[in-house]
Amino acid sequence: MTHRTRIKICGLTRAEDLQAAIDAGADAIGLVFYPASPRYIAPEQAARLLAAVPPYVTTVGLFVNAEPQQVAAVVAAAPVSTLQFHGDETPEQCRRAAEAAKRRFMRALRVAPGAAAADLLKYEQDYRAAGDLFCGLLMDAWVDEFGGSGKVFDWSLIPEELAPRAVLSGGLNAHNVTDAVRRVRPYAVDVSSGVEQAKGIKDAVKIREFIERVRAADAVVQNRP
Repeated sequence: MTHRTRIKICGLTRAEDLQAAIDAGADAIGLVFYPASPRYIAPEQAARLLAAVPPYVTTVGLFVNAEPQQVAAVVAAAPVSTLQFHGDETPEQCRRAAEAAKRRFMRALRVAPGAAAADLLKYEQDYRAAGDLFCGLLMDAWVDEFGGSGKVFDWSLIPEELAPRAVLSGGLNAHNVTDAVRRVRPYAVDVSSGVEQAKGIKDAVKIREFIERVRAADAVVQNRP
């Protein structure tokens, strides 16, 4: 079966960056609703960006330890289609926030050095058990702060049975994403700092190159015997 790795460009704050991601063929775009992040976008500004998103491009809102009513209020103002939780949220807290916002959610996991494949599978199972609003796991590098890390983790820690339904993140850019897709074969890849000229300011050329490298990797994987 032919597989096309989905691509999410995260941390958008400007209309021109949104358009660059769409023009380059991104499958999803991400908006950060975590006030401590340099890529934070206010819900009112996010709503203006969302109004320019064409059909069939997924819109994702990133939250960190937000209360259910806060998540619901942001989604009411900026109606993203999917939630992404990056804090210390338990499965139950994710479920309650997702129910309040009436949206499906993804959970970000900061993969610690030395983590075992069984640990990652158990983590996913715990959140999947929270209910049918859970739609996937995003794996990022371990750092103390919340949000994206901009660092690469050891991809060999990802169990083969988990990779095809997971999102790979953490330190990806045009120079390493081809290798990442070829080695991990994830369902999707997520990039933010790897396509920026400054925090929160994207680079249209880097976005295009990143997406081209993912598509090149897909072609290599499809041609393997």
